[in-house]
Order: sequence, then C-alpha cells, then structure tokens
Amino acid sequence: MSTDLFHALTFEYSSPYPFLICAGPCSAETEEQTYETARQLRARGIRLFRASLWKPRTRPGSFEGVGAEGLSWLRRIEQELGMQAMTEVASAAHVEACLRAGIRTLWVGARTTASPFAVSELAEALRGEEVTLLVKNPLNPDLELWEGALLRFHAVGIERLGAVHRGFSTYGKGPYRNAPLWQIPIELRRRHPELTILGDPSHIAGCRELVPLVCQAALEMNLSGLMIETHPTPEVAWSDAAQQLTPEALITLLDSLLIHPTRSTADSTELSQLRRGIDHIDRQLLHLLSERMKLARSIGEIKAKDHLPIVQPERYRTLLEERLRLGSELALEEGFLHELFSCIHEASVHVQHIPLSTDQ
Repeated sequence: MSTDLFHALTFEYSSPYPFLICAGPCSAETEEQTYETARQLRARGIRLFRASLWKPRTRPGSFEGVGAEGLSWLRRIEQELGMQAMTEVASAAHVEACLRAGIRTLWVGARTTASPFAVSELAEALRGEEVTLLVKNPLNPDLELWEGALLRFHAVGIERLGAVHRGFSTYGKGPYRNAPLWQIPIELRRRHPELTILGDPSHIAGCRELVPLVCQAALEMNLSGLMIETHPTPEVAWSDAAQQLTPEALITLLDSLLIHPTRSTADSTELSQLRRGIDHIDRQLLHLLSERMKLARSIGEIKAKDHLPIVQPERYRTLLEERLRLGSELALEEGFLHELFSCIHEASVHVQHIPLSTDQ
C-alpha cells in the first residue's frame, strides 16, 4: 500500500489523449488573442488552458504581463468555452486576485520555487483554499528545493498538488534552452510514485523545432502529461515567440506521439533476462567501486604521511583524458563519462580526507 503524501491529479475535464495535456499562450496579451487561442484548442478537444498574466522577466523593460486585468478573460474562457483555466502566481497578492476572480487552478513558476520564503508566503495565502496547484522545478538543478516546495504546500492542507518539469539552467550552452536532466524528475517520481508530473517541453526546448523531441522523451520517462505553449501567431508573440506552436501544429504533434504503456506484454521473458543481466553488471560495478575507494583511501594515507596535497590537477587531467579516450573507443558518450569520472574523483578526494580526520 502506497504511503505517498501525494495523489494523482484528476482535472475537471478529461484529456482526449492517453496523457494529460495543458496548452495555451506563454502570455495572455489581449483578450482577443487569449480567447482565440482557447477557442481553437477547445475545438480540438483540449480543455485545460494555461496563460500567464504576471510574467517574471530577467530584465526590466520586457513585457511583464497584463496582470489582474486578464483574470476576467480567463473566467470568460471557463464560462463560455467550458475549459479549466490556469495562471502563474508569484505573490500573495496574485493568489488573492485569482481567488476573488474565481480562478482556482494555479501554478508556481521556477523563479518562485527557488525561494523558500516566496513559497511560504504563497502557502499561507492558499491555506484552507480548495485549489489545484502545479509547482515547476526551480531554475537550479536542486531536487530537494523542488520537493521542499511541494511539501510546504502540502503542509498547509493543499492536496491537489502536481509538479511541472521545465528543465534547469546549467553552465554552458547546449541544444536546449533549459537542460532536461531527466534523472531529477525520475528521482522525484521514485520518491512520490502517485505525484502527477507534467513535462514542459516548451521551456526545455526553447525553440519549436525541438518541442516534438522533448515531448516524446517526457512520455518515455513516464511523466503524466505535457504543458505546451500555444499561440495563434507565435512569430509575433510578445514573449517566448520562438518556442510556441500554433494550435494546429500542436494537434499534429500530439497525434504523432508514440505512447508506451507502463505495463504491457512487452514485459516479456527476453526483457526480464536482459534486466537480470543489467542487475548482475550493476553488482559488479558496485564491488569494483568499493575496491577503487579502498585504493584511494590507501593513497590518502601515504599523502598524509608525506605531507602531499590530496588534489593533484595534472594527475586528474591525465586520468580524465585517458578515460575519455578509452570510452570513445568503447562507443561511450563523452558527456556521460566526464560527469561519471568527475563524481568518482570527488568521492575519491573525500575518502582521502578520512585518515586525516580520524587522526585528529
């Protein structure tokens, strides 16, 4: 029996697809643009609608949203089109304005999730309210911060909670606007199997050409559904123009996605045998890592006795180059190897400290 604090979300309206789908513009720009987007989506069976009214922007002078004026637009969409509308909240004032207007499906953005103070303020504003709340991951790749925000909201009695994986800011340029770092939502799912987790391919991709690839990956990672930015004329959108799809393009994309059920006849004898092979290799890896750490600890004892520095950059540089060269010959991906041996080196440095701390 699951002891998970969270429960799978059910929205007011069902999805026409075998996964949840939420769509709408990055920003509600005008009432006409917002309503037209919703109308086109509703005509294609989508009834969960998103639009930001308050936009936290990196630099001043950018479009920061229409604010509370747009709440009546969202209510009109709910009443006239029979959709469930949601928007982002970043302060207690935003929450109060939404509740007064009758908007009770909200999300917390990445910048807000990164601040426990801001999350606590929102949680207090929502205490005792019956709302549906989605929490996006923080900008930085910090699972504890993401889970902590969810737990803060749960602690004030909000039970209709879900998460949104929108990728993470990382050092350096890559193919995506925000690196997906799939291991983080996968770990969140492991900790909370019942939690609804939507993928946000728009913010991960950063450009519409990559959105289909990220959508497929999100479903293959067993996420619960997708939140995709959609605009009737994305090329002239006031924010995030490059990553938004037209409603027509969105439906074409959704219809093309290959869905892999969690449990099926694919769990064959052959698949079970291959998984047992992986289990066996993993046990061997763990034994080898244990032996490696024993050697690292012995090296640390010699360095301590001879008063040598633990970290020797030239040795590490040579080691890493050799491992990357060998890995390339074995058809292993360079980025994976770099991250793997960085972690192993960090752990080796740590165990070399142990003899010193023990002597003290």
